[in-house]
Amino acid sequence: MKNRLVVFVMAIMLMPAISSAQDVFEKYNDNSDVTYVSIKPKMFQMIAKMGMNVEEPEAKAYMDMVKSITSFKTIMTDNKTIAADISKWVKSRSSSLEELMEVKDDGSEVKFYVKEGKDADHVKELLIFVNGIDKKMGENGVTINGEQRKIETVVVSLTGDIDLNEISKLTEKMNIPGGEHLEKKH
Repeated sequence: MKNRLVVFVMAIMLMPAISSAQDVFEKYNDNSDVTYVSIKPKMFQMIAKMGMNVEEPEAKAYMDMVKSITSFKTIMTDNKTIAADISKWVKSRSSSLEELMEVKDDGSEVKFYVKEGKDADHVKELLIFVNGIDKKMGENGVTINGEQRKIETVVVSLTGDIDLNEISKLTEKMNIPGGEHLEKKH
C-alpha cells in the first residue's frame, strides 16, 4: 500500500512536467492567434500519385522527396506570449535533435534542427524555427487568407525519410525564411 501511495504521489508531481511538454502544434492548433497547417500522410501520397509520370529529373527528385515525407506541421503567430511559449518548446525539443545551422540577422533568427536518419544525407525529422521575422517583413507583414498579418514566430516540423540534398529546394518553393541557407550549408 505504501509503495502505491509513493507511485501515485510521484505521478501527480510529474503531471505538470508532462503537460508542459505537450506538443506545441496540438496546444495551439485551434488558437485564433495562430495560423496552423498540418498536412497528413494521405495528402503526400496523393501528391506523389499525381506526379507518377514525371519525366524531368528535377520534378522526379521533387516527387521522390514528397513521397518520403510523412508529416508536415507549421504554426505562425504574432502573439508575443505564444511566441515565447513556442521558443521555450523548441528549446526543450532541441535537446533531442542536432542543430544543423543558425542564422541571425538584424534581430531575427532562424534555426534548423534535425534527427539523424539512415545515413548522413537523410534525416527523420527537420525542425525549422524562425523568430523575430516581423523585423524582416516590414510594416505590412504577409497576407494569410486575404488578411494582412504580422508574424513574429514560425515553427515548421517535417518528418519522414528526408533527403537533405532536396530539402533546400522544398523550403525555397514553400518560401520558408532561411531555407536558402540550407543549400549553402549542406
